Amino acid sequence: MNNYDKIAKHYDWLSQLVFSDTQVNAQKNQLSHLKSNSNILIVGGGTGWILEEIAKIYPSGLNIVYVELSAKMISRSKARNFNDNNVEFVNLAIENFESANGFDFILTPFLFDNFKDEQAELVFEKLNLLLNNNGKWFLVDFTLQHGSGKWWKSTLLKSMYLFFRLFKMINTSELVEMKPYFLKRHYVLIEERFYYQNFIEASVYSKQNDTF
Repeated sequence: MNNYDKIAKHYDWLSQLVFSDTQVNAQKNQLSHLKSNSNILIVGGGTGWILEEIAKIYPSGLNIVYVELSAKMISRSKARNFNDNNVEFVNLAIENFESANGFDFILTPFLFDNFKDEQAELVFEKLNLLLNNNGKWFLVDFTLQHGSGKWWKSTLLKSMYLFFRLFKMINTSELVEMKPYFLKRHYVLIEERFYYQNFIEASVYSKQNDTF
């Protein structure tokens, strides 16, 4: 589950078909918070286009670990131009990923909508331990908590879950709202933007020293 091999070739096209450029822009706009010479963990980065966007800002000096369960997504990501940045590709579920090093930035674009509550909590706590104090977490995902039109957002979300479950790529059908997890660990919200009529939420959280 949570393996997108079956649609890796068409994933970006499907995303644009439904959401135009909003999923891309939500992630690109967060990159201004990156710092040079940083250690970065990207979880579920899909086809890897984000690596090229990062390289436009910092063409060298970054150490990036790219964790992705789909082997076909990894293959497409390796073909990207990330200039002179060091990128380590890890073809694993994030639950099985281990690292002795901490990270200054963690990016989880549209990751947690794949999980049930228990799995989302497990992954969150794992990543929380991997993020350095004062590190930043870029969270982008769907939300039903903001603005009007909850009926069409809920309908669209159910349709998406039905599609992915039909192809046996995920095993959940309900969205987990992640903000309570960050509040529980005393993260500070330093940026919050909304896209696609508030259906997509892009947040940047800063980890404080007492988040354990």
